[in-house]
Amino acid sequence: MGNGSCLLSSLLSSDVSGRLIQLSSDEGVTFGVDGFLPYSFFGGKVWLTTTHITMLIIMMALVVFALIANRVIKRADPEKAPGPFLNVIEYMVESIDNLTKTNMGEKHGGKFANYIGTIFCFILLANVAGLFGLRPPTADYGVTFGLALITFVLIHYNGFKYQKMAHITNLFKPVLLTPINIIGELATPLSMSLRLFGNVLSGTVMMGLIYGLIGKFAIIWPSVLHGYFDVFSGAIQTYVFAMLTMVFISNNFEEE
Repeated sequence: MGNGSCLLSSLLSSDVSGRLIQLSSDEGVTFGVDGFLPYSFFGGKVWLTTTHITMLIIMMALVVFALIANRVIKRADPEKAPGPFLNVIEYMVESIDNLTKTNMGEKHGGKFANYIGTIFCFILLANVAGLFGLRPPTADYGVTFGLALITFVLIHYNGFKYQKMAHITNLFKPVLLTPINIIGELATPLSMSLRLFGNVLSGTVMMGLIYGLIGKFAIIWPSVLHGYFDVFSGAIQTYVFAMLTMVFISNNFEEE
């Protein structure tokens, strides 16, 4: 009786696994990061995943846009009215400059305009990648944590640059709150990365469930949900990440 129940449970579990695999392969209902091409790296097996492919596409798009913008700016005639594309470029540059100077001050804001503009464009394109049938790279925690670590390094680099050793001694004021102060500093990259990752992943899972359950009937009306999860929520999370980066860095701009 015991052997029969074990055999029955194994058959049921294999049948369920087979159905899940068939559902995933036939209907494309996957929420994880899929691997496409394995290769050896220092004796280990590394995969080329959907995250790498989408990030490569985004970086190529940004590079091509930058090259075209550079070409248009160099060929622009100052005596003639700028064209539509040049107007878009000028609007983007002025918006980033105003954003950084408003939140980081006139003295320091211009120094970080390039970095803030770069992460803003990258995160925004990564968040709206779902509109083009791609898996958003920001739904991979490795990407969001890497972006948050860059900001974390810039925070403390500018802290030591402008506050010197006071950047460390401030953690011990008051002494009773030293553990909380240290935990708060170490939690900065975790909170920034998890906020962006969680919001983008939730939208990816929701859209995956909708397409998996409805299938061929999901033709026009899911565009409304894409507009919310990819465009609206993606733009909001991009703005929040950029704002937090500017606020945390500018907190260390106290003069000697």
